[in-house]
Amino acid sequence: MANVISMEKKIAVISALVEGCSVRSTVRMTGVSKGAILRLLESVGAACSEYLDATLRNVPAKRIQVDEIWSFVGCKQKNVTPEIAADRIAGDAWTFVAIEAQTKLVISWMVGRRDAGFASEFLQDVAGRLSNRVQLTTDGHKMYLNAVIDAFADQIDYAQLVKIYGADPEGARTYSPAQCLGIKREFVLGNPDAEHISTSYVERQNLNLRMQNRRFTRLTNAFSKKIENHIHSLALFHMHHNFARIHQTLRVTPAMAAGISQHVWSIQEIVALTMQSEQLAA
Repeated sequence: MANVISMEKKIAVISALVEGCSVRSTVRMTGVSKGAILRLLESVGAACSEYLDATLRNVPAKRIQVDEIWSFVGCKQKNVTPEIAADRIAGDAWTFVAIEAQTKLVISWMVGRRDAGFASEFLQDVAGRLSNRVQLTTDGHKMYLNAVIDAFADQIDYAQLVKIYGADPEGARTYSPAQCLGIKREFVLGNPDAEHISTSYVERQNLNLRMQNRRFTRLTNAFSKKIENHIHSLALFHMHHNFARIHQTLRVTPAMAAGISQHVWSIQEIVALTMQSEQLAA
C-alpha cells in the first residue's frame, strides 16, 4: 500500500512521473508495484489539486493566454461503444490551460469536452482567481466568444489570435498539421494591446505537457485508462511546473515570479502535501 512506502521511494516514484516516465517504467526503476504507484499518484494528485485550488487565488496578473490540448482516456472517441460509455468516462479528453504570460504561472486548468459549456465553466474559474483586470488571448475557436462574456462581462481586454492554414505541399501525413500561412488578430472586447496578442506561451506549455507527461505522448499505449488517474497526473504536473521547476528565462519558479512562493519546492515537499491533507481530513 502507498502508506507503507518509504519517503525515499515516494520521492523516487514522483520524481520519475514528473520527468515523463510511464507507470510501468517507474515500476522497473523503483521496484514499487504498479498498484502502489497508482495509489500514491491518487493521494499526491488529490493533495496537489487541493493546494493549487486554495493557493491560486487573488492572483495579480497582466496578460493571460488560454488554449486547450487533446488527449483521450480509455480509447479514442471513434472506438467508444454504448457499453463503454455506460460503464465509464472514455474518449476525447481536452485539457483547458490558462497561463500568465510574464510569470509563466498556470493559473487554472480543467479537463472536459471541447465545447462552449466547459469553456464557460473554465473561464469563470479563471476569472475567480484574478485580482485585477487583464488582457486575455485565445485562439479563434468560437466557443470562447460567449464564454469570455459570461465570465468577465465587459471587465476584460480580449482578443483572438486566428491562424490561417493552407494545404500541406508535401501531402497529408499522420499528426502533421496543415501549413500555417499567417495569423490574424481580432479585437473582441475592451482595448487589448496588439503587441501582446499572442498564444505562444500557452502553446509552449502544452508542448511541455505532451513531452513531460507520458499519458499525453502520441502513438504509444501509455494513455490514461481512467479519467481519475488522468486528472491526478495533471494536478501533479501543474504543481511541479508552478512550484518546483525553475523556468530557464525567469531563473525562478513561476510561483516565485508571481510572489506566491518564496523558494523552490522539492519533490519531498510535494509528497508531504498528502500528510497535510490527511491531517485536515482528520
